Amino acid sequence: MSAKKQTTFEKSLRELESLVDELERGELGLEEGVGRYQAGVELLKELHESLAKAEAKVEEMTAILQEGIADLEDEAGDGHENE
Repeated sequence: MSAKKQTTFEKSLRELESLVDELERGELGLEEGVGRYQAGVELLKELHESLAKAEAKVEEMTAILQEGIADLEDEAGDGHENE
């Protein structure tokens, strides 16, 4: 994840936490509270999408790494058979 995306993710997470704090205090009027709630839902959706993309990248890189390890093990095994 690039520094810009990470900063955006972290900033969005802090913003969501702030919205939750505001709502939990119960000091907002109905319309303002509903607006904050809606903004929180949108932020949560964006955060979930970011996490899903990050998870997919990690899974892809893990698969590549495992494939590379398997190839190295195969090569190492082939080398011992010739001895």
